[in-house]
Amino acid sequence: MVKKVAIIGAGISGLASIRSCLEEGLEPTCFEKGEDVGGLWKFSDHAEEGRASIYRSVFTNSSKEMTCFPDFPFPDDFPNFMHNSKLQEYITAFAKEKNLLRYIQLKTLVSSVNKCPDFSVTGQWDVITEKDGKKESAVFDAVMICSGHHVYPNLPKESFQGLQLFKGKCFHSWDYKEPGIFKGKRVLVIGLGNSGCDIASELSHTAEQVIVSSRSGSWVMSRVWHGGYPWDMMFITRFETFLNNNLPTVISDWWYVKQMNARFKHENYGLMPLNGTLRKEPVFNDELPARILCGTVTVKPNVKEFTETSAIFEDGTVFEAIDCVIFATGYSYAYPFLDDSIIKSRDNEVTLFKGIFPPSLEKPTMAVIGLVQSLGAVIPTTDLQSRWAVRVIKGTCTLPSVKDMMNDIDEKMGKKLKWFGKSNTIQTDYIIYMDELASFIGAKPNIPWLFLTDPKLALEVYFGPCSSYQFRLVGPGKWPGARNAILTQWDRTLKPTTTRIVGSPLKPCLFCSWFRPILISVLSIAAFLVLF
Repeated sequence: MVKKVAIIGAGISGLASIRSCLEEGLEPTCFEKGEDVGGLWKFSDHAEEGRASIYRSVFTNSSKEMTCFPDFPFPDDFPNFMHNSKLQEYITAFAKEKNLLRYIQLKTLVSSVNKCPDFSVTGQWDVITEKDGKKESAVFDAVMICSGHHVYPNLPKESFQGLQLFKGKCFHSWDYKEPGIFKGKRVLVIGLGNSGCDIASELSHTAEQVIVSSRSGSWVMSRVWHGGYPWDMMFITRFETFLNNNLPTVISDWWYVKQMNARFKHENYGLMPLNGTLRKEPVFNDELPARILCGTVTVKPNVKEFTETSAIFEDGTVFEAIDCVIFATGYSYAYPFLDDSIIKSRDNEVTLFKGIFPPSLEKPTMAVIGLVQSLGAVIPTTDLQSRWAVRVIKGTCTLPSVKDMMNDIDEKMGKKLKWFGKSNTIQTDYIIYMDELASFIGAKPNIPWLFLTDPKLALEVYFGPCSSYQFRLVGPGKWPGARNAILTQWDRTLKPTTTRIVGSPLKPCLFCSWFRPILISVLSIAAFLVLF
C-alpha cells in the first residue's frame, strides 16, 4: 500500500517535502495554518500568533543561483538578492509548476500529533487538525514537521534588570513591520543579528537616534563581495571548504578574520565579535557601517539596567529618554502539537540525527525538515533533507542503530563547540552537511571522476560556487538540465546587473581569490622546514 505522509507547514520545507514524497511514490497531505503557501516569506502587515513574521523591507541574504530549487532556476532577469515579494512569487511559481497545491489544505491547524497505540509495530501517527472550528483525526504512516524555527519569539525580559520599570514601548522584532511610526523617536535595538541590524539601519533614516546593544558582537558582511560578485558565489565553494578544514588552524583562522575584516575594521565600529575565529553565522548588511559613520546608529555593549526612561550599559554610559526598545533576540524552537520528549530526548535539548530524525523512536517515521542553519541557502538544504527523509520513510534507506546515532550526535556537538562556540546550536558547515546527506541517497557528485570525464564541469563544481544544481547531477531525482545550469550560472548572475552595456560582462577567475592564502601556506611550510 502507498504510505500516507502528513506534512506540517507549506513553506519552503513543506513544498520540498511534498515534492520529495511525490518523487518516491508516497501520498502527501500538507496542512498549512495560513491562507497561502510560502511560510516565512509570505508577508503580512500584522504579526499572527503561531506564524513566522517578516518586516516589509526584508531581502534575501543568499543570491538567486545559490537559493533556487535545484531543478527550477530563477528567471534570468530576477535580481540576485530579492525582495521578499519576489521570492514569494518564485515559491508560488514552483508550487504551481510541480503541481503541489492540490496536496495542501490551507487554513488548517495541526493541534496534536500522537503515536498510535501500535506505533512500535506500524510507526503510525494520529494527527488531529482543526479547520473552521471543526476537528478531524486521521492516521498517517509518517509525519514531516516543516513549521520552521522563526515562529516563537525569544523575549528574555527577565535577563534585564529594571525592565519592568521602563515606561516606553517594548516588543520583539517579530512584531516590527515598517519604520513610519518611529519618526523622531529614540530607539534602542537589543541584538546584533540580521533582524537587529536591518531594523536599526532602516530606523536610522527616520528616528532621532538609534542605538544597538550587543552582548558579544558580530561579523558584518556585505552581499557584494570581491569584484562586485554575490558574496556566496565567491565564498561557498568546495575548494574553500577543503582549505578551511585542512589548513593549519592558525592560518585558517587568520585568513577567516582577514576576509571578515576586508570591507572595514570591525574593532573601529564596536562590532568585533568576542571570539572572532568562531564560524558563527555573520550578519549581512550593506548599510550598517555607513549609518555608524554618519552617527545615526551607535553600537553599545550589553544593557546592565533599565530605569523608567533610560538604559544603562555595562560600560557605564546611558541612553536617555528612550521611546522604544526592540528585542531582536532570536527565536525559540517549539512544536506545541507534539510531546517535547520526542524532539528533545536528552537534557531538554533538540536531539536529532543529522538534524532530521529523532533517534529514540522505535520506527523512523518522523522527520524534522528545515531545523538547521548554515551559510548556505535554505531551499537547497530542505530539498536534500526531504529527499533523504522520504527514502528513509519509504524504507529505501535505513538509519544506524540508536547507539550509533547518539554517538554521531555527540561527535557533531563537539565539532560545533569548536567551530561555532556552542554545542547545541543548529548551525552546521553547509557543504560538508550537504555532501553527507547527498551520499546517503547516491546524489553526491564524484569530483575525481568528473575531472576525468568532464573537466570543464569539474572545474566549475569544485572551484566555483557550490550551487544547488550540483545535487541533482546524479542519483535519484537526477535533473538532465543540471550540467548546463552549472555552466551558465554566471550568465544568469550577470544578466540583471548589465542593463547598460559597456563591454563584455566579466566572470570571476575561479582561482584568483585563493592564490594568496595558498601562497602563504606554502611559504609557512617552507619556513617551518628551514627553521626546524
